[in-house]
This record gives sequence, structure tokens and C-alpha cells, in this order.
Amino acid sequence: MAQPPLLLCVCVLLLLDSCVSHTLFTCEPVQVQWCLDMPYNNTFFPNMLEHYDQDIAAVRMKEFMPLVSVRCSPDAHLFLCQSFVPECRTHTLTHSHTHVLRPCRERCERVQSDCRAVMHTFGISWPSELQCERLESCGGSAVDVTTAGRSGSGSSPRDLGFWCPLQLKLRPGQSGSFLGAPECAPPCENMFLTAAEQHLTRLFIGVCSVVCLCATLFTFLTFLMDAQRFRYPERPIVFISVCYCAVSLLYLLGFMLGPSVACGAPGRPGGVWTVVLGARSRGCSLLFTLLYFCSTAGVLWWVILTITWFLAAGPKWSCEAIQKQALWFHAAGWGVPAVLTLLLLALGKVEGDGISGVCFTGLYDLTALRWFLVAPLALAVLLGLALLLAGIVALNRVRQVIQHDQLNQQKLKRFMIRIGVFSGLYLLPLLLLLGCYLYEMTQRRVWESSWVNRHCQEFSIPCARASNGGVQQPGLSLFLLKYLMTLAVGIPAVFWVSSRKTCSRWASFCRRAHKKDAVSESRRVLQESCEFFLKHNSRPQQSRSSLRLKVLSKSMGTSTGTPASCAPAPTASLDHTAASSDTDRRSRADASSRISSRSTSKGDALKAPPTAPTANEMSG
Repeated sequence: MAQPPLLLCVCVLLLLDSCVSHTLFTCEPVQVQWCLDMPYNNTFFPNMLEHYDQDIAAVRMKEFMPLVSVRCSPDAHLFLCQSFVPECRTHTLTHSHTHVLRPCRERCERVQSDCRAVMHTFGISWPSELQCERLESCGGSAVDVTTAGRSGSGSSPRDLGFWCPLQLKLRPGQSGSFLGAPECAPPCENMFLTAAEQHLTRLFIGVCSVVCLCATLFTFLTFLMDAQRFRYPERPIVFISVCYCAVSLLYLLGFMLGPSVACGAPGRPGGVWTVVLGARSRGCSLLFTLLYFCSTAGVLWWVILTITWFLAAGPKWSCEAIQKQALWFHAAGWGVPAVLTLLLLALGKVEGDGISGVCFTGLYDLTALRWFLVAPLALAVLLGLALLLAGIVALNRVRQVIQHDQLNQQKLKRFMIRIGVFSGLYLLPLLLLLGCYLYEMTQRRVWESSWVNRHCQEFSIPCARASNGGVQQPGLSLFLLKYLMTLAVGIPAVFWVSSRKTCSRWASFCRRAHKKDAVSESRRVLQESCEFFLKHNSRPQQSRSSLRLKVLSKSMGTSTGTPASCAPAPTASLDHTAASSDTDRRSRADASSRISSRSTSKGDALKAPPTAPTANEMSG
């Protein structure tokens, strides 16, 4: 019920935060030599061809001057000057409204029709920005521009803001914004690091992701071996490990893929590779969805862990009572990150990271950094820290009550120490990551202005106004610390499962697995031996063999005489079977000899004379 107002407030804050206007422009005197004799004296830049000053416009206009020299059309000179050096008029009383007169559609069509042959002779191509269909009619070609300054002589330099260079322009139809310029994207190579520093940072991320993956995977496998051991209030530690296991896997995947998913091909000829912006790439959107969802869920599950600890320590809730609230815990732990992730996808706040190879948010957009990274992380830290301190205070009171019970007091003391160490190990990287975000949020504008000044001549764009203070460029240590703290948050879960009981569980598991392999091998050998014995047994003795097999199987603890039933018996019973068969033969031979001897003795007895009865027989 509270989600729609929350989403509405977030949208309003994003709208207010995005309404950051650039430096306002004013008229300036015409300085291009071919337009000094025009009926107007002031002009306005940038023009409709995205030229940023009059020097650049003069260079681009030079190739069209043959149209004026041959006088192919009476409107050619005026049309070219209005296109490259447009007329600018300022209101004489308020100086707050500026009118820019651009070329009109009918004049464009006349010039293009009259000078088509001359353009073909001189090899002049008509600019795509000057297509006649895009221009307004000659009756309404003035554009109002609100300005804050007076139209001066042009002696003081103006800050034109950032205008996207052609090298960073996106393809038509692609949406994106870089430093406030639409249809523009940042370069794939990091703006503040050299190539060697980027390579070092990428290797550092790969190593950290492997370490975090091993730590979180060990915690999760320990839980799978004995799930009943991790009950509430300890159960959220398992979900924290699962979240950061996924985060480390995604960073490891980005390390192996490189910038192939986070960056896109140039949108124009002569352009450079730019990072992916928005949800236009399925691979980048998928990486962003999993990474942001899992990292946010990991922080929320830590808050839920502090809540369960407080319920167990303060109100003295039992494990069963906390377990009954598991549904609400899961709804908050997975539902809130899902809502934030969907909101970012809907707003198109997806940004590729050329260093790590993954896609995240807040890398270039300060609005996303402020409301979707800094704000949730700060709230989680404050709430979790308050609940943690309240739980520790409650446990201390319990310890004072049971001072006479030394055994329980020692157990409670160890439990409190474990809580304190685990929380400190988790809070330290979380606070350092929050500090990196805050420092980046305050210095980003200065870094971007410094980057524009270093590359304005290369990209042929206006240089930014010099900044008054702040660090001009971030160091390598900031990036290394930020990526390390992003992955190191999931490592403290190993501390909670590191105990003598965990070692014994793993040792028994390994012994049980080894024993299972030995038994299966013995069964396989015995089954093969039984099959060999049945195959080589003669047909006349089949019933006797089956009888002996039944007897043998009974002695081995089985109930049937099939070959598969021989599996549980040891291998040494085969020798016993052969020996028993030889013994049977000998016993039959001895029995026959005894029978023959008995018959012989009976015949002799018949032939012998009767003897006198004994005293016993008489008495009987």
C-alpha cells in the first residue's frame, strides 16, 4: 500500500534533480568574414549544424563559398550565412529574450534547386542538418531563447556547457545522455585512468572476485551440509552469502568477457567505442539487473539480520517465533531490490563499465548515484547500526542477570563477541564504499570539467570554464578501493561459519564420500565375479548351483540368488564358495564310503551267531 506514494516521491525527486540548466547564452557580434555585409550584426552559437563557435563555422562554410562566387542563386549568400552564422536579436528593454532567425524552407528549396548543377560540378554535398524538410516555413523561423545576461561585445569568454563531439554521437534512434548532452555516450576507455591503470584495475577486480566467490561459496555449501544448524536469527547470513556469490560471479564474468558487453561500436564514421547507455542492449541489461538486484539484496539482508538479532536479544523472541516472520523477511529482502531494479530499467539508468566489463548505475549519472546508490546504502547503514547497538545493549543486560550461571554467561559472551566481530567486518567495507560514493558525488563535476578541458581541442568542442577548486582528477586508489569494498562485503560470512564444528562436518563429509566410493567399487567387482561363476557353471548341476548360491547368499546376508544380490557380500566369499564345493565332494565321497562300510558290517552281523543279552537288556 505504501509503494505507489514512495515511487511517486522518487520520480518527483528525479525530475527536480534533472532540471539542472546549462549556462545561458547571449548574442555576440558577427566575426565571419563572408557574413560581415549581412543586414544583421549579431549572431548566436551553437548554430543548427552544431558548430560551437564562429571559427569552426567559418572553416565548415568555406567549402560552400563556390555557390556564392558563381552566383548560382540570388538567395545562396543569405541562406548560407543564416545557416552557419544565424541572426540574433535581443529585446531592447528587458534584454531577457533573444530571437534567433534560422533559414526557412522555401529559401532552402530555391537554393538547392538553382545550385544543384554547380554542387555536382564542385563535388559539394548538401549537409544532412540542412535538409529542407526539417526547416520551418519562412513565416515562423525565429526561435526564442531566454538569456540572463546582456548582449555584450563578446570580449568576455562564455561557458557554452558541454556539447557532444561527433566522435561520441550515438546512432540515430538510440537514446542516451552524457554530461547533459542528448544522443551522446561516454567513451569506453575510462575518462580518468590511463591504459596501464585500467589494465591493472581489471586484473585487481578479477582476483578479488575469485576470492569473494570462494568465501561465499564455502559458506553456502556449509549451509547445504547442515541446514538445521543455521536457524533464525542466523539464517540471513546464508542469504547474504548467496547474494554476494552472485555478485562475484558477475564480476568474474565481466572480467572474462572484457568490454564486449559494456561497450558498443561507434555510431558514426570516425567515432570511438562508447559505453552502453539505457536498456538498448539485452546483455548489458541482464548484467545490470542481476548485479544491482543481488548487491542491494545483500545489504537489505544484513539489515534483516540485525532485526532478527534485536528480536532475539531485546524482546527475547524464540527461534520459532522469528521463523514465523520469515515470509515478511523474504518479501522485504527480495521485493524492495526488485522494485528499485525495475524502476531503474524503466528510467533507462543503465550504464556500462568499461573497466570491469559489467553494467551498473551511477557511473556517469549523478542522479542515479544519489538516489539509487547513496541513499539506500546510507539508510541501510543507519538502520542496521542502530538495531545492532540496541541488540548488543540488550545482550549485555541479560549477561548481568545471569552472572551466577558461569556456563551460560561464557556462551553468551562468546556469542556477543562473534556478533561484534562479524558486524565490524561487514560494516567496515560498507562504510568505506559509502565514503567512496559520497566523495565521488561531490567531486564529479570538477573531474568532468577537467576532462573536457583536456580533450576539447581533440574533439573540437568548446572548452569548459576553469574550476575554482577541488581535485582535478581522481586517483587510481579510489577505483581500487571502490571495487575492493564492493566485493569484500560478502567475505565476512566466512567468519561466522569458521568453527570447530564446521571443520568436523567437512571432515565427516569427505570421509563418507570416500567410503561410498570404496563400497561401490567392491560391489562392482563382486557382481562381475558372480556373473563369471554363473556363466561357467555346468547345466546338469544348475539346480545344485542355484541351491548352493542360495545358501551362499544367505550366508552373505541376502535373500535372493540373482547376480545383483551378490553386491553387498565381500570379495573373499568367492574362495569360500570354491572351497565349499570341494568340501561337498569330499563329504559325499566319505558318506558313500561310510554307507558301504555300514552295509558290509550289517551283512557280517547277520552271519554272526546271536550273543547273550546283557543285564540292562534283561531289566528292560
